[in-house]
Amino acid sequence: MRRSYKYRAYINQATAATAERWLAVCQRLYNNALQQRIIYYKQAKAAAEAAGESAKPRGLSAYDQYKLLLTGNGEYGNINKQCLQNVLARLDQAYRHFFRRVKEGKEKPGFPRFVKADRYNSFTLRQSGWKLDGGYLEIRNVGRFRLRLHRPIGGDIKTVTVKREGRHWYIIFSCENVPAKPLPATGQAVGIDLGLTHFIADSDGGTIELPGYMRAAERKLRRKQRKLARCQRGSNRRKKVKAELARLYRKIANQRKAFIHNVVADYCQRYDQIAVEGLNIKGMLQNHYLAKSIADAAWRLFLTRLQDKAEEACRQVIVVNARGTTQRCSSCGAMVKKTLSVRIHRCKNCGLVIDRDINAAKNILANVGPAGVKLWQWPDLPAKHAAIG
Repeated sequence: MRRSYKYRAYINQATAATAERWLAVCQRLYNNALQQRIIYYKQAKAAAEAAGESAKPRGLSAYDQYKLLLTGNGEYGNINKQCLQNVLARLDQAYRHFFRRVKEGKEKPGFPRFVKADRYNSFTLRQSGWKLDGGYLEIRNVGRFRLRLHRPIGGDIKTVTVKREGRHWYIIFSCENVPAKPLPATGQAVGIDLGLTHFIADSDGGTIELPGYMRAAERKLRRKQRKLARCQRGSNRRKKVKAELARLYRKIANQRKAFIHNVVADYCQRYDQIAVEGLNIKGMLQNHYLAKSIADAAWRLFLTRLQDKAEEACRQVIVVNARGTTQRCSSCGAMVKKTLSVRIHRCKNCGLVIDRDINAAKNILANVGPAGVKLWQWPDLPAKHAAIG
């Protein structure tokens, strides 16, 4: 498996200043490379039109730009060359995603944009230029980072990323050949229904309430945003308020991640097989009445973390088609039509009275059987996250 390990780093002012300078150089290189690609394409297109050629002009590659921008350029003398190559690889990846979206035509392509200095927050090194010694990471020409190793690093380290988040610095190790950590078998299976009344309702009758961290912080966010709107653009006060607002958003995100991590760990501890519904979350976010609540619930983050944790713990996650699971009675199979406002399932055929989300979770688990169940893949997740039943 491939896993990433993120650790808080503590550095002195000199190291922080050098790391900030590296970020600034990488940001300028990214923007210069993007400008170079745009100019080259326009010139090649104009030359092709003048020559009467109909073929599309060939653009620059990351290798071409490496030779043009980095060879003999004194500005990048003290910067790790692999770090600069990674900057050009990021831009090349942005172009590839742009052309893929243009070819598929399913979403707005989104041409690569120039990056502001306060939005370029990380640089990456590969095999050279760094040394890990216990709880300390030494990066050549940058300085020493003291790491808070709250968990051991597994596998072989392939890349080291230095990331700035507000006032804090983090080190991210991307590792390959990470060994699995199988949990003891329990012989239990569960179906999970995701919702907005309950964050999770499972087939065993358990429910987990939606924490609603964004809703709880709306009042503070509203005050900070109004304060930001009253600040003059470019002023130091505006920068200070903007940093405060960003800190509040990061706190909400961290609360949400911690909550989801605990829920995922609990289900992977208790069950060998977990059945979840295949949700088109991207399509559901188009509902302007529920979009904020769906985004606050972070279903996509939960499903992705569940897949990753299950793979590590050797658990099985099965994604099933959820069509009809809310309307069908989990006891007798009769269809009981109900609107979204009806929260209790009452079957006139067998007399079952149960919470509609728990009823749906039981149907989701019942769909996982030997009778040739149609498995479902999340439409908005990469193919590598698709479950195999």
